Amino acid sequence: MRPQTEKAVRAWRTSCAAEITTMVLGGAWKPSILHALAKHGVLRFGELSRLLPDLTDRVLTRQLRELEADGLLRRVVYPQVPPKVEYSLTEWGENAQEVLNVMAVWGRSYASSVDERR
Repeated sequence: MRPQTEKAVRAWRTSCAAEITTMVLGGAWKPSILHALAKHGVLRFGELSRLLPDLTDRVLTRQLRELEADGLLRRVVYPQVPPKVEYSLTEWGENAQEVLNVMAVWGRSYASSVDERR
């Protein structure tokens, strides 16, 4: 678990528990990465990169590391040359899909409302 996530979890009784959700699921591209893994199952770095073409390799690497540290995805390294690394969702990553689906519904509604006000 990332230190900032651990700190939020330790202090959750005095703060809004939704902050933990935002900390773990929020961030550059995390919902998109989790969605891609939920849809396709096991993916390699290059496959994720192709599915999310606007995402830089640096940001993808950082977000994958954070998601792995927080227990939402598993990273399997195969001992071969060239190295083969696969990513897939853990049980926590799969459970997060419910939250992300609700967030997507809210986001569509919000975006529609903003469009109507213009």
